[in-house]
Amino acid sequence: METLQKIALVFTIVGALNWGFIGFFDINLVETLFGEAQIISRIIYAIVGICGIINLGLLFSHIQGDPDRR
Repeated sequence: METLQKIALVFTIVGALNWGFIGFFDINLVETLFGEAQIISRIIYAIVGICGIINLGLLFSHIQGDPDRR
């Protein structure tokens, strides 16, 4: 599961950087890289959202009491 969370964390960071570019520079990297193809953009946004949900496990891993996850 640790590998999945690391991959999800990378996607989440990329998504956060995209939001930063939108907020600071009004540049959407997803649209810049893939054009305005709605289906591809929606798939990428969905993947980033799912990865964010997966990373909720990292936020609460200390509660589970697993010493290897700290």
